[in-house]
Amino acid sequence: MSFKDAKKAMDITGTIKGIKYKRTLKRNLDKFDLECFDINSSPTSSLVFDRENLFAVSKRVSPKRTRSYPYKRIYDTIHISKKITVIPAVKDEGKSGDRDFLQWDTVSMMSLLDIYVVFAYYSDAKKLKNKIVEQSFDNDFVISKIREIEGYYSSGLHWNLKELFGLRFIVDKIKHSYLRIEKKTKVKLHDFKGIDNFRDKIGENVEEFMKFSREKARNAQIREYKTIQPKESLGTLSKAKITISNYLGGKYFFTVDEIFLGADVVKLIESKHSRNSVLPGESDIKDGLIKMVLYSNLDSVEINGISVKSEAVLKLTSKIFLGTISSKSAKEDIDSCFKANHLSEKNKEFIKKIFKEAEENKFIVQIQGIK
Repeated sequence: MSFKDAKKAMDITGTIKGIKYKRTLKRNLDKFDLECFDINSSPTSSLVFDRENLFAVSKRVSPKRTRSYPYKRIYDTIHISKKITVIPAVKDEGKSGDRDFLQWDTVSMMSLLDIYVVFAYYSDAKKLKNKIVEQSFDNDFVISKIREIEGYYSSGLHWNLKELFGLRFIVDKIKHSYLRIEKKTKVKLHDFKGIDNFRDKIGENVEEFMKFSREKARNAQIREYKTIQPKESLGTLSKAKITISNYLGGKYFFTVDEIFLGADVVKLIESKHSRNSVLPGESDIKDGLIKMVLYSNLDSVEINGISVKSEAVLKLTSKIFLGTISSKSAKEDIDSCFKANHLSEKNKEFIKKIFKEAEENKFIVQIQGIK
């Protein structure tokens, strides 16, 4: 495929048959007994014990993917066999703030990673001017769902689909809870018809919910495709849409930051940039590594029906970093680059770890300075 033809064929499709991934950026997680676990005061990612059972529990502060790095939280728990993430199905900050709703692409991605989703709701909040803040989950409800998962032996996918069938009842809890919060704080919230519409869209049929949310995900994909984020530094063909399918026919809509087309290979590049540091932050990098989990497990990749090989690349750029190195670079070139950048031992060890992770999972990490 020629470079000229590629510009006319930016839609990429691929399939994932299974997820295999070896993690090297390990972090010690705090451990809690389920009897005294509180989702609101717990860290963003933690380990929870209940007798002989062990879970990894992460939480999100919004139904949408925000700059709070929810993928980083998933990365920190991905090595545990039974993984749970707690997500608010709806979050309303008040009529003067945002209101976000759960999207199917979030659920489908968690299912693809075999993560059990607890669709939670907020039961309390505080007032700050004309918004509500410090929203807290109904902890008893979260604990009850964790106990259900404890005795559930099918996959995260099956659990998530089962919960979607009952989500409209949780939406009713959300509505009643926000009515109480509005009365308590005297902060005007968004019209509750929006929550009613959300409930009606979900209905009793998961397929209807999938169709509704996929349309919104596809629209978001198109919007992102047309926009270059300020933190991104792009040097190849920028912004390509990719649609990933799994063996059950699920659709996952993503926007690749950059692509590079060779004679018979397409490089799918996730970019992370730093203006003031020699490397992007660890949370930012872990966020990008979750994309590597997906892109490194792709097969049957096509561009406009033409079969191509694919390669996943995590590109880390900085205005401070001098030169370019990658996980494919020779040791002497890496050592020379370390010396030129006067890197601390901590940064050297961190780079070596992500290079090792790339090597073991068959993707590339590239670090380069830009002007």
